[in-house]
Amino acid sequence: MASFRFLGPVEIVVDGRAHTLRQHKLRQILALLALRAGQIVDTDLLIQELWAEQPAKNARTILHTYVYQLRKHAERYGLCRQGEELVETRTAGYLLRADRAAIDVFRFDDLVRRGRLLLQAGDAGQAAVLLHEALDMWSGRALADVLPGPVLNGHVVALEEQRLCALQTRIEADMELGGHRELIPELRLLVGQHPYNEWFHGMLISALGRANRRNEALDAYQNLRRILDEELGLAPSPAIQELHRELLSAGMAHR
Repeated sequence: MASFRFLGPVEIVVDGRAHTLRQHKLRQILALLALRAGQIVDTDLLIQELWAEQPAKNARTILHTYVYQLRKHAERYGLCRQGEELVETRTAGYLLRADRAAIDVFRFDDLVRRGRLLLQAGDAGQAAVLLHEALDMWSGRALADVLPGPVLNGHVVALEEQRLCALQTRIEADMELGGHRELIPELRLLVGQHPYNEWFHGMLISALGRANRRNEALDAYQNLRRILDEELGLAPSPAIQELHRELLSAGMAHR
């Protein structure tokens, strides 16, 4: 069974073997068609993605040639039965004939949705399993070997945001399972990568506090306060400030 990967470099996987498309434009077209699987992608939208505001005079002809090349690759990799086409031509544009379950983007979304529902239902263990599985599907940034045009760029931004949200949900599940000590190195790294993300700072402070590393937790709070004040002219959120007060109260109780 064939599948498609976009959570990293663009790949077509057939019988466990990954294939790549050498031409950048073919990767662009496949990605846009796959991310809108089951929908007709308008020809003008594809042209906008490929050439932005400066399409070639014969853009439609060139696009048709690219689609023809994509179909030839599909035949070579055995992606469709004889007499069928991976990419169908419709009046308004093109349609990718592929099951959404064969596209990693949609499998990721389904796993995250199920994991989030399980966490809300109180099953942190199974939620963590699904969320770890979802995040393990990523092998780099979305469409890592594609220079996205104006249309795909929006998809890339949305996918990276979904990845971040899934990561936060997974950390919540792991924290509920008592994994605060194991999460501290990862949270330190995330705070460095996302210095303005108060949620990551808050989870690091909480994890350090739960691990009885109160001084480090207080230092982490001061680090957040400094970043927000110096860079944005803001104070930590009320929830983070409450966490800080709890740490101070705990310290007073142990004197």
